[in-house]
Amino acid sequence: MKQTSERSGKGVTIGIAMHKPYPVPQGDIYLPIHVGAAMHPDALADTQGDDTGDNISKLNPYFCELTALYWLWKNDDSDYKGLVHYRRYFTTRNFFKRYGRDRFNRIIQGPELERILKDTSVVLPKKRHYVIETIYSHYAHTMYAEHMELTRLVLQDMAPEYLDQWDTLMNRRSAHIFNMMIMDRDTFDAYCAWVFPILFEITKRLPPSQYDTFHARYPGRISEKLLNVWIMRNGIQFKELPTTFTEPINWWKKGTSFLKAKFFKKRYTSSF
Repeated sequence: MKQTSERSGKGVTIGIAMHKPYPVPQGDIYLPIHVGAAMHPDALADTQGDDTGDNISKLNPYFCELTALYWLWKNDDSDYKGLVHYRRYFTTRNFFKRYGRDRFNRIIQGPELERILKDTSVVLPKKRHYVIETIYSHYAHTMYAEHMELTRLVLQDMAPEYLDQWDTLMNRRSAHIFNMMIMDRDTFDAYCAWVFPILFEITKRLPPSQYDTFHARYPGRISEKLLNVWIMRNGIQFKELPTTFTEPINWWKKGTSFLKAKFFKKRYTSSF
């Protein structure tokens, strides 16, 4: 049955943002979270919903996996909290598992992660490198540049001390993406307390509902950039882990779409 009260306890809790039935890794550190549960309660009837306690479940069409992030912030007090996706996870460092055929066997488990967390309080995914694009130009070519421009304006109004880091990131060619992270509770909660008011203000000024379903998810994409900015500004020390996708990726479609966006101004219309 779905849980309806705050989760309490020590250790590590990594939320798995999911919206439909799908195999999930076993292990005490993982907690499947049904995102958008307020609108589709029957999709995952026996999974912890993001609609209990203090929540923003109804914003899921725009905030994507961030409704699970918000739920963890407000309703879970584990020593370490994190977020992954139902098809994308942090990967073990074990060479044979990492490159084995069983994609679920590649996913990091509790004992290994706990050893890593003895040396760091924050784990992020390895950076995505765009090579021929900056972070700004890639977003402007594939989505809408106005999202990035408005974000800077909101930072200028709400957190001007972060503008230098924002401008630096916009001119870089790599960043941590996916909204994946594992952090000690204090760091996790501090990040959420910073990023959500900014996102709420951005969506107040530029309602996502004016876009089609794909582009309406822009707040979730903007938050990927804001995580980098927050990490940079606050001098957060972290370790990186590679990620794994539980299904084959169509690299041809992904690559050609990337090039079409850059050279022919063809915005993305769906996820890959």
